[in-house]
Amino acid sequence: MFSEVFYLLRSKQDGKYLVANIENKIHEKESFLFVFQENFDALGYINHHSPEYKDLFIVESLSFSQLKLLLSRWGFSGIGIVEDILIPKIKFCKIEQS
Repeated sequence: MFSEVFYLLRSKQDGKYLVANIENKIHEKESFLFVFQENFDALGYINHHSPEYKDLFIVESLSFSQLKLLLSRWGFSGIGIVEDILIPKIKFCKIEQS
């Protein structure tokens, strides 16, 4: 996992990343950054679920160390690993900030 490259979808308009905003048990919003294991998975996800927005996103690639810094800088609670783009099947993981 630490040597993997992760792929993210980022808006061309405002630079924001594709995230899932989830309300936790105490009604606070937590944001999870969507990450994909392959470039074509990120493109396939946006093409399948929101084809009208496909030209508004770019795919970025990051190493694990870059991803951890990005999570801290943007204040994300964790990541949502997109395992199946068609269903979609997403595994949410909280990342502890140190």
